[in-house]
Amino acid sequence: MDKYSFLNAAHTSFFADMYNKYLSHPDSVEPSWRAFFQGFDFGMESALDEIGVDTATGMAVLPTGQTVEMPETLQKEFQVIRLIDGYRSRGHLFTKTNPVRERRKYSPTLDIENFGLTESDLDTVFSAGEIIGIGSNTLKKIIGHLQNIYCDAIGVEYMYIRSPERVKWIQDWLNKNDNHANFDTSEKRHILKKLNQAVSFEGFLHTKYVGQKRFSLEGNESLIPAVDAIVERASTLGVKQFVMGMAHRGRLNVLTNIFGKAAKDIFSEFDGKDYEQEVFDGDVKYHLGWTSTRSSDNGNKINMNIAPNPSHLETVGAVVEGITRAKQDAHFPDDYSKVLPIVVHGDAAIAGQGIA
Repeated sequence: MDKYSFLNAAHTSFFADMYNKYLSHPDSVEPSWRAFFQGFDFGMESALDEIGVDTATGMAVLPTGQTVEMPETLQKEFQVIRLIDGYRSRGHLFTKTNPVRERRKYSPTLDIENFGLTESDLDTVFSAGEIIGIGSNTLKKIIGHLQNIYCDAIGVEYMYIRSPERVKWIQDWLNKNDNHANFDTSEKRHILKKLNQAVSFEGFLHTKYVGQKRFSLEGNESLIPAVDAIVERASTLGVKQFVMGMAHRGRLNVLTNIFGKAAKDIFSEFDGKDYEQEVFDGDVKYHLGWTSTRSSDNGNKINMNIAPNPSHLETVGAVVEGITRAKQDAHFPDDYSKVLPIVVHGDAAIAGQGIA
């Protein structure tokens, strides 16, 4: 039995509906699909000419009882479409995200044999390449493009999303740069600056406060330039308020390098100068919230708020949603997009996910 038969069964009606829509109103179909169906029609006409079907009338000139089988070239096209769908659905399982060890094996794999294709097809040109934005292309190049997008250092899992518009938006962005950011020199310098800030902060705490309870961001310092990029991008899109919730791991680093809390205040909390040790235990500094106003690189000001979190259980996630809704209703009832909430969770907070 075909291991990927579920892909075929799940999308047969989708392809048929899309094709019927193309036949009725070609301009209503997304451009990459329109280009694919144009190539499909051309291939179908050529194939039917070869087997004796009058393309003008659509009538087959065949002896009674003989049927017309779909030409192999067209079968291969749909098998390549299934391959593309396989990468989109399962490519994140085969990414190179663990530099320490080889990740575990998942089955079925994305080997072309699982989709009815063989090595002899690698140099064959398929119109299905239009779907991923590289035009009609060889199977080898189609696979290379899919490997770059879905199986390199960044995994993308999105096919569970039920909104076709959102799925298409993600796919357009992935196809745009093969899921590999193309930073200019100034952007690279800014990322390096934020990484240096994150590493230096943890290094100082490790040296100065040896043996003290500490929930370090070490190994996940990339969180700092990542959140920084989100805030900067959100500011350019008109976001006015930013609400964040997170547990202990890396919280102090985020407070300093994202929310602008003075490092000397955090060091003072480590020294126990801001509260009585007999009243509060040693990790109270990880419970505190913070509010500030940040000026983005484009000059816009954005209100920054990280919610207090007195628990490792990450119940703060629901609290962040409530804070966000309250801000939206109070300040931006006509445009909820002005408030951006983000919840950062650690491993086991949501099974199999997390940054820490």
